[in-house]
Amino acid sequence: MIIDIHGHLSPPEAAERFPMPPSLTDVDGMLAARAQAGIDLTIIGSPVGAGAMARVPGVDNYAQPRDRLRGFHAWMSGLIAKFPDQLRGYVYANPFGDDDHLEGVRETLADPAFVGLITTSSVHGELLGSPRADSFFALAAEAGVPVLVHAPAEPVGTERVDEIGFVEQIGRFGDLTIGMAMIAFAGWLEKYPGLRLIGATGGGAMALLPERLQTAARPRHWAGGAPPAGRPTAPASAAGAKAPGSAPPSAEAPAAAKAPPADRAPAADPIAALRRMYVDTSPFSQAHLSLNAEVLGPERMLFGTDSPPMAAPLEDFVRMIEKLPVDKAAQQRILGGNAEDLFDLRSRP
Repeated sequence: MIIDIHGHLSPPEAAERFPMPPSLTDVDGMLAARAQAGIDLTIIGSPVGAGAMARVPGVDNYAQPRDRLRGFHAWMSGLIAKFPDQLRGYVYANPFGDDDHLEGVRETLADPAFVGLITTSSVHGELLGSPRADSFFALAAEAGVPVLVHAPAEPVGTERVDEIGFVEQIGRFGDLTIGMAMIAFAGWLEKYPGLRLIGATGGGAMALLPERLQTAARPRHWAGGAPPAGRPTAPASAAGAKAPGSAPPSAEAPAAAKAPPADRAPAADPIAALRRMYVDTSPFSQAHLSLNAEVLGPERMLFGTDSPPMAAPLEDFVRMIEKLPVDKAAQQRILGGNAEDLFDLRSRP
């Protein structure tokens, strides 16, 4: 059985409101292509809920009222009910959503059409190491469902980039890398051992990060200590102006060197946290997939295509798994067995 854990579809009305590839509303074409490629089941979701996976002036994907998201998920549930043998869904969640938003997520997860959560690796430049993500991670751990961590429409560092192709293929890849690394570094998997997190787009460059994460957590080049914590402050003006009651520059330097630790201490072992995560196979790069298999292991890889909207032939995604330097049993685990276990698909209706 082949299970694609990373697909997208959008309701027709969304295409009328927002720019998007036509394939995202072509349900029949999507299912026909999967049948031809031998893909049995696809888990679909939207990393922007009822929003836009493109920069649209005046549209804030993270300011969606509960009733709008309820309508979007109702459409998705109806589609899954129409094709129960071919589709399952993710519930969209804003990782920094308020109590009302998260209650809506819990409500929607009660629908058996949905088998996991989908969220973004950053929100308006804020990464998932933020303490504000605590309620979301607590919900995900309590619900016991996998979370697909997907890049946002507007990734970190691309605010001034106008070329959408670069934003899609490079900016979002980088956002995933930073986002997954921050999750590992921040200690969420230690606080919530039941978390099951999947990095979309192969987890970005996760497989290149173990040693760098370890150095970040224990920076020996700082003589066994750590660099000053906290965010940079605004510089004083050329006239030497400073906030009322603040110390002169000469007195501030020693205080900065003794700054208190961040709100969340780094994970005791960020490498172990990183290796507890899963990644999909959607990067469409044989070298990337091989590195993930070597560093993370085939047991941490789940077949995914990001299609729609990705237009590469689905058969090529399957062939890439078959070319990995792992045995046939491991290839079958990547293609479907790992997803069956992780999403508990054998026991679901």
